Amino acid sequence: MDKIVLGRTNLLASRVGFGCIPIQRISFDDARHLLRKAYNSGINFFDTARAYSDSEEKIGYALADVRKEIIIATKTMAKDKNTLLEHLDTSLKNLKTDYIDIYQLHAPEYMPRPDGPDELYDTLINAKKAGKIRFIGITNHKLEIAKEAAQSNLYDTVQFPLSSLSSEDDLELVEICRQNNVGLIAMKALAGGLITKASSAFSFLWQYDNVVPIWGIQKEPELDEFLDLAKNPPVLDEEMMKIIENDRVELSGAFCRGCGYCMPCPAGIPIPMAARISLLLRRAPYQPYLEDEWKEKMELISGCLECGQCKSKCPYELDTPNLLKRMLGEYREFYAAHKK
Repeated sequence: MDKIVLGRTNLLASRVGFGCIPIQRISFDDARHLLRKAYNSGINFFDTARAYSDSEEKIGYALADVRKEIIIATKTMAKDKNTLLEHLDTSLKNLKTDYIDIYQLHAPEYMPRPDGPDELYDTLINAKKAGKIRFIGITNHKLEIAKEAAQSNLYDTVQFPLSSLSSEDDLELVEICRQNNVGLIAMKALAGGLITKASSAFSFLWQYDNVVPIWGIQKEPELDEFLDLAKNPPVLDEEMMKIIENDRVELSGAFCRGCGYCMPCPAGIPIPMAARISLLLRRAPYQPYLEDEWKEKMELISGCLECGQCKSKCPYELDTPNLLKRMLGEYREFYAAHKK
């Protein structure tokens, strides 16, 4: 497994990172099997978060005995000192460790600085001095905050959505992080599942030797695919770029990336999936979305409370309520035409 130096941390991270959001959806033993296979195959970078329910616990269950041989990055959505300290202690306990390699502020609405009124950055510095964390990171979906953090000399790593669909503006972050010796972690490398050909996404990000993509993995065949791609990295040639350009055309404009920051919905609407349903129907096997269970979920949109929470929380500033209504209309038309 190829490794790269993750910016000023000098951590040698595998160029295939394991994104641990999906292991929330499988059992402890299934998660252990996946995580151990990943580790035994050369993956040493595992990214999780306090907000990912039992993801941290599953990492601790699976990898505690090889702790010193892996890199663990986790996150806190804390907005004040006391909550951050509580989250940190919980993460340490769950992960069965006494230190975290990269502790990241999870998508804050601004970039915390020293002597800030929230005391977040100062608390991180104190935790670092105490040996509880090794390096300080930040994640965000807003490019300006990510750039500010990369140029601030305050953060050792930045995590940001990067994929073969990324704009030229987004890709500027790659060089900014290189120039400032900041480790760059790429989330949403498959654009929340909308990129259906992993080889094209993989080859696109492989060209950047200072980026560690984290691939969300839930099933063993998914892990096997990324391990095979790492063994024989596909070339970003003319044929691969044609696939990428086709994706860019089909997915151009504003669309839901499935980040989930709009959740929970007080009306029970599964917003990250429902807001992308027209794309999912075209780009993935559509039959599961025509089952009664999914139809009932889509119909929840008609009971939208118009509270505006989803719109206010969206880091991409989508008009989520209107997007959902349009998706419901398109879904009903598709359902009527294809349900037998």
